[in-house]
Amino acid sequence: MMKKYLLLIPLSLFLLLAAFLGRGLGLDPREVPSPLIGKPAPAFDAPSLDDPAQHISPAQLKGRVWILNVYASWCVACQDEHPVLTEWARLHPGTPLIGLDYKDERPAAQTWLGRLGNPYTRSVFDADGRIGVDWGVYGVPETFVIDKTGVIRLKHIGPLTPEVLRTRIEPLLQRLALGA
Repeated sequence: MMKKYLLLIPLSLFLLLAAFLGRGLGLDPREVPSPLIGKPAPAFDAPSLDDPAQHISPAQLKGRVWILNVYASWCVACQDEHPVLTEWARLHPGTPLIGLDYKDERPAAQTWLGRLGNPYTRSVFDADGRIGVDWGVYGVPETFVIDKTGVIRLKHIGPLTPEVLRTRIEPLLQRLALGA
């Protein structure tokens, strides 16, 4: 009788392992959990891409819901995302879209935005990537939604698409605008 129960141990372990693998295969690899969700946005005071004498900081945006989009002129995926951002910014002028030019050269970024159009309300210049590190950036593009109190509510890794904007970003922006 005891031998029958001993035979069930490997079967039980196999079923448990299969359940964990099945759960893992169902996850979206772009959904990298961020420890910053629900926490205050990391502070910075950095020069503007357009004018190094002007500085930008999250504190300037307190009281408003805003978006931080991390990009670079050397990023191929950012080029794919750019027309989507440009159109979205045109349709939603009331939501500040702040660019974070990550590990880039100032003239290259300025030329890139001049050629493709500039969807950003303002762009922060992060030449050495320190701001990106503080924000937990893995690569570009990445996008964050920050609420009126300066708390990060969403992190999206990879290029924004019309579907992501419609199904994830815009509903969140609406809830945050209502104070939810």
